Amino acid sequence: MNHSQKTPAEIFASKALASQMRRELTGNILPYWMEKMTNPSGGFHGRIDGREHLDTQAPVGGIMTARVLWTFASAYRVLSASASTSTADLEAYLQMAMRAKKLLLDSFVDPEFGGTYWSLTADFKPLDTKKQIYAIAFTIYGLAELYRACGDLEALEAAINLFNSIEEHSYDPAEGGYFEAFTRSWEPIEDMRLSEKDANESKTMNTHLHVLEAYTCLYRVWKDELLEKRLRGLIEVFENKILAPDGHLKLFFDNDWNCNYDIFSYGHDIEASWLIHEAALVLGDADVLARMNTLVPLVADAASQGFTPEGGMIYEKKDDHLDKEMHWWVQAESIVGYFNLWDHFGAQEGLENALMCWEFTKKNIIDHENGEWFWSLLPDGSVNRKDDKAGFWKCPYHNGRMCMEIIERVAR
Repeated sequence: MNHSQKTPAEIFASKALASQMRRELTGNILPYWMEKMTNPSGGFHGRIDGREHLDTQAPVGGIMTARVLWTFASAYRVLSASASTSTADLEAYLQMAMRAKKLLLDSFVDPEFGGTYWSLTADFKPLDTKKQIYAIAFTIYGLAELYRACGDLEALEAAINLFNSIEEHSYDPAEGGYFEAFTRSWEPIEDMRLSEKDANESKTMNTHLHVLEAYTCLYRVWKDELLEKRLRGLIEVFENKILAPDGHLKLFFDNDWNCNYDIFSYGHDIEASWLIHEAALVLGDADVLARMNTLVPLVADAASQGFTPEGGMIYEKKDDHLDKEMHWWVQAESIVGYFNLWDHFGAQEGLENALMCWEFTKKNIIDHENGEWFWSLLPDGSVNRKDDKAGFWKCPYHNGRMCMEIIERVAR
């Protein structure tokens, strides 16, 4: 964190926030997954529902497993810098990361066609073998972070192999960007959607955001020429194809980048504002960084249309309908995105919004009784207990990363 042009009160508030983030990470988020989601036979259970019931027969998702890998590898790396973290805790975090790595490499990676499967059965047999680029990108993200954390060469080699699979099968040399999904053998697939909420289109903002995220992490540890070119290209895709003039991100596209959907995803806007900036920082190109001075505040300002006076960020606007549900991940990304505005751009309002959103999250989203976070706060003010506490999409990545981003930024 650059202390220049920051007031003593702001610095004090940021340090206090970092202390709270450390307690949330080590006292709530990480223990929940270590104590409740580990499968005695190896790997992880697939689901704990919103009422805290463990489903031992639930499918195990590749996204969840990759996100667990990233979170615990990053926790090992970030918390190793603190003398107050015990050796036993660090070893436990690393063992969780290794558990996730083993499941990914032994059971999710396709030994015949490359890439990773979408899901496994509860006893870790291939279930849905489609190749979703989003899921493969998260596996790269987790493996690259593990190498960054502890120098695991097997993880780096696997990440590079998955990068090569994406580049061979998904990259679009004609129009740029990446196609969404394929069959197991990399043939076209009829249903390309990540989830039922998504449009069935061949290119999406969400997948490109997380390929960008994964490639950024991989480039930190592997300065490959093609990877650098693709990372630069992804930033340009966001600038020239995905970003609308008003600062919102367009979500769904055909092969030629035509978008026919009027949807604003406030959580993705604020998440993208700092992930694109992170990619530019890691790339280290002065011209690209100069463009961020306009892009980052523009996107964050567009996201702020969904920021409420109570300090929460609503989910999205579709056509003329506002979805006012307050999702756990949207709050986590809002805290990082707003903190980034203050950290790198000196925006006092960014720190104020981050602190407001954290207070909102503590009051409404964190489960202080059973641990972890609830899926969301519903528009009527009640807690969402219908959706998972942990599972295919509900992972420790957004909230865990929020904690570690604040901890690292304040320590710099």
